[in-house]
Amino acid sequence: MTEYVLSFKPALPGFGRHDPSAAIFRDGQLVFGVEEERFTREKHAVSTFPEQAIRACLDYCGIDLPALAKIVLPYDPRLGTRMFRYQLRESLAGDDPLPLRLREAERTVEKHVARRFFTRTITGQVVDRLAKIDSPVPPVETQEHHKCHAASAYYPSGQDRSVVVTVDGKGEYDSTAVWQGTKNGVSRVRTWEVPNSLGFFFAVVTEYLGYHAYNGEGKVMGLAPYGKPNRDIESTLREHVTAGVDYDVTAITQYGIEPGVEKLEEMFDRPRNRTRGEFDQWEKDLAFAAQSFVEETVVGIVEHYVDKLGTGAVCLAGGVALNCKMNKRVQESEAVEDLFIQPIAHDGGLALGGGMLETTPTETPVMERVYWGPEYGRTDIEAVLEETKTDYTEPDNLERAVAERIADGELVGWYQGRLEMGPRALGNRSILADPRTTASRDRVNEYVKHREGWRPFAPSMLEEAIDDYLVNATPSPFMIKTFEVEPEKQDEIPAVLHPADGTTRPQTVTESQNERYYTLIKEFENVTGVPAVLNTSFNDHAEPIVSTPRETLKDFYGMGLDVLVLGDYLVGK
Repeated sequence: MTEYVLSFKPALPGFGRHDPSAAIFRDGQLVFGVEEERFTREKHAVSTFPEQAIRACLDYCGIDLPALAKIVLPYDPRLGTRMFRYQLRESLAGDDPLPLRLREAERTVEKHVARRFFTRTITGQVVDRLAKIDSPVPPVETQEHHKCHAASAYYPSGQDRSVVVTVDGKGEYDSTAVWQGTKNGVSRVRTWEVPNSLGFFFAVVTEYLGYHAYNGEGKVMGLAPYGKPNRDIESTLREHVTAGVDYDVTAITQYGIEPGVEKLEEMFDRPRNRTRGEFDQWEKDLAFAAQSFVEETVVGIVEHYVDKLGTGAVCLAGGVALNCKMNKRVQESEAVEDLFIQPIAHDGGLALGGGMLETTPTETPVMERVYWGPEYGRTDIEAVLEETKTDYTEPDNLERAVAERIADGELVGWYQGRLEMGPRALGNRSILADPRTTASRDRVNEYVKHREGWRPFAPSMLEEAIDDYLVNATPSPFMIKTFEVEPEKQDEIPAVLHPADGTTRPQTVTESQNERYYTLIKEFENVTGVPAVLNTSFNDHAEPIVSTPRETLKDFYGMGLDVLVLGDYLVGK
């Protein structure tokens, strides 16, 4: 008898406020997963219950809710009393004497709010929401937040014994954790508790530099290479925080994001940036310093526990693991022999880890693709095109026709197959351009993505070509690792280089991973001699990646794209 397990991450009180998602496992295998933002069309779907993602999982398997064997939630409400310590620090900030008041408040919580209350209240709100979908609601189990991150990285890594490091803003009470991954599962080795959080530290810097915390951290990472070592910034920062395996950032993070920004204003005697996207050299240097601090700390943790646990196999997960510049430093460490990074490293990937904890590592295949979302076929696409009276053609050799258009400098929207899960478009919901000219990069930034012109793009590159183009190349199918580009090849792909340091963040593509996308890139190589295309996610500024053909068509006409490919069909303007 087939067994179905649904794992989902709500964005409700007690479960984190952002990135709700759902995934369904059939006989222990992941078969479908999607983030709720793809349906709500609000990035990160803040404070949202993932009802549409849950329904999509059930519909894909052709079952209703009672048919599930169980439901898994990637937070453990039994840790609820500890969960409130950080909120207490925030709420009591500014009152004196804080340490005494904090201890009294924590004792009150521990004494009067029993774990059973948290379990009933926090899990109960989820059960009530599920009951509105269908009933009876199957058994609901809970797993620790960071353990789900760890499982999502270790189980599909293909490694036998690993050092697993999970780093984010916070779980129930923890912000960083080291785990040992073995065939028996993942076991906790060390914990760094909130508010001593690298995720919060980088979020404070992000907010100070004028972007939104929990959303703009990638922009600060991209800004960092434009900075340089600044002795004044470094010395001031290091007076208050400590890097390395015993890191401590609580001087900045202990009271929350806004008080943290105010702390930076006081430390540097300089107000926050209020001209979003415009930076002077000092601000670029601060981004450089913050990025270097995170890199030094995570590398220090990895190297220490590689030595302590006796294995060079390393896995990373948690939102901070989306920092591909940091990942480069980890990969380059002499201590690291094999590195796997969960491509859905942020909270949207918790649904994967929750479900994987219900299997054994030997039952989880090595992760090579993330095409787990909904798919809309020819009939769906034709219906939208006919309803909107959109002219289209069906080329005999679609991939060759599109490759020639890209080579001619046209910007192409590329919509195929199942939706990717995670923050990267990997060839099914992508915007494509010629990597050989910076003019195409600038056009995508200004007229398509409507974002700052200094921000770089990444390539999708044939895996068999990476040794020719990348220094110390390894397969990287998820755009989550950064490599230096061989000096003699940099002039061939300037549109996908980071201008400040000559690096790139590739998606390596094989025929088995995505046959049509591979064929397109191969045709582009046949036309131009370059085995790569510029690839960025198919979405407008501050919008989630497109999901349906109708959304895609709408964005196409609202963007400066020249061509849209919907399945087998080509639409022009």
